Amino acid sequence: MKQFISILCAMGITFCAPAQTKSISITSNKTTSLIFPFTIKHVDRGTKDILVQQVSEAKNILFLKAAVKNFTATNLSVITEDGSLYGFDINYDSDPADLIYHLPAKNKESVSLYANDILDNSSNIRGIRSHSWGVIGKVAGIYVKDDVIYYQLKIINKSNLNYDLDFLRFYLSDKKKVKRTAFQQNEITPLLIAGNSKCIKANSNSIIVAAIKKFTIPNGRQLVIDIHEKDGGRNLLMKVGNNKIIQASLLPDLN
Repeated sequence: MKQFISILCAMGITFCAPAQTKSISITSNKTTSLIFPFTIKHVDRGTKDILVQQVSEAKNILFLKAAVKNFTATNLSVITEDGSLYGFDINYDSDPADLIYHLPAKNKESVSLYANDILDNSSNIRGIRSHSWGVIGKVAGIYVKDDVIYYQLKIINKSNLNYDLDFLRFYLSDKKKVKRTAFQQNEITPLLIAGNSKCIKANSNSIIVAAIKKFTIPNGRQLVIDIHEKDGGRNLLMKVGNNKIIQASLLPDLN
């Protein structure tokens, strides 16, 4: 344990609260997958009775398997790139009920700080916009820090009617099949949304920043940003391609 604490100190990682421990059962003839929201930076096993393997093609995934049957319960600790510490109690089970675990983001403080700082940034991207009856939506900026991409959206209401947002959605769609519908396959859930995402007053504008786990888009597809008006029809649909995402501005470290 002292060695593990020394590793944390050497990496410059500080935790404000103890990590919550999750119980996981593994076996020797099946692989258990842990999917983290950020890249894995360090893994520490309690004993060698459990085998771990990081996936080179997806650095946020960790494979687990029992090295021996009926091992004594042990533990596993994982540090991710955002500074979060995940703790697990590992037990043996010949037939585990679950083999895939999606772990939620834990350290939202830094993501929130970045997102709120971006609200006041000047536009750094052009050409992605949509308009409907006096309301204009556009992607004003795209930023990246570690494994998070921040999309800065600007909504301009040039009408004399308030614009009440019903929902804001992100999803991947085939380029030839984009439709203005509320439900789409491959929906992407933001880690956090900052700014005014409720009501844009008449003849005013507002900035929204959505933080999304880093990804690029497969060929033939595009990211769609879908904004719907509550009890209205002034809906906005913006399409983002890889050519814009790879130009994301790199954010500096927080002071």
